Amino acid sequence: MPINAIAVTGRAGYHAEVIFANLLVWFDAVARRGDDAMAVDEWLLEVAELPILRVYGWLGDWVSVGYFGEIASAEEKFPGVNLVRRWTGGGMVDHRRDWTYTLVVPQGEGIAQRRGGESYLQIHDALAGCLNAEGISTQLSAGADQTGDALCFENTVGHDLIGPDLRKLAGAGQRRSRAGLLHQGSVGVSCGDERFSRERAESFAHRLAAHWSVTEFHPDPQDIERRVIARYANETWTRRR
Repeated sequence: MPINAIAVTGRAGYHAEVIFANLLVWFDAVARRGDDAMAVDEWLLEVAELPILRVYGWLGDWVSVGYFGEIASAEEKFPGVNLVRRWTGGGMVDHRRDWTYTLVVPQGEGIAQRRGGESYLQIHDALAGCLNAEGISTQLSAGADQTGDALCFENTVGHDLIGPDLRKLAGAGQRRSRAGLLHQGSVGVSCGDERFSRERAESFAHRLAAHWSVTEFHPDPQDIERRVIARYANETWTRRR
């Protein structure tokens, strides 16, 4: 069991092309500021002993900007909205109406060793099955409609999820470190309520892993605050580009 984690319920699922043998699912009930949310993901990557799917909400109105994104552009497009720079790549993501999740994969897992395009494809293939089961017609993009727009959902890259009208439905950013793979994802079709959010997460977990269980994590507040001050609420970090 990972550090500071308490298993509260458990279920098992099976899919013919699952990525993980075992997966922990954390329905993070604490709505957090953007800087806190990013710090928690960073912490999870460091302490994870098994793959973790974290599903969470936001405290207030937030837009996240990819590691290489331009903060001035985000301020222009989203005046008055809180901004936070992610540790992962990708474009600007408006989190005011999305369904947000993080997948943390320790270094020992096979997918953490694969190239970005391959891991992105595998994770989004599982997510596509989840959305299709909800009745949301979804397919993987070949990337032919890439626009270069800084807005994540206005720029469809390879293996993003799109609808029949070619509108982007889901995207993500990734980062690899010595600890493993951090995959921060967003689905443009929100769930509307907590029950539906849990159902989507369970459906996603069922397609990601042969066995999964629901777990609670309790990050050390002082540890999270240290990361927030050092990076995600730091003006030097935020305005690095």
